[in-house]
Amino acid sequence: MRCKLFGREGDSCLTGFASRKGDVSIYLVASFPGRDELLAKLGKHKTGKGCLYLRKLGDVDLKVLEQLVAGSVAERKRLHA
Repeated sequence: MRCKLFGREGDSCLTGFASRKGDVSIYLVASFPGRDELLAKLGKHKTGKGCLYLRKLGDVDLKVLEQLVAGSVAERKRLHA
């Protein structure tokens, strides 16, 4: 996705995933409508400002995870359209 941020233009992924030593990191936008409600239903996780950390996919509701990623992608597209 092509976007502008801080007066600069460049390419950015809509969302990102990284397998790390102890968890899986999912990069989301920091805030979007319904985010907090979805996180409350997700299951065992940790969050950073724009990151979601999961130890095991079996610890979370995959349908809720799908909604979180879709909501984040929709917000990023809305912000950078």
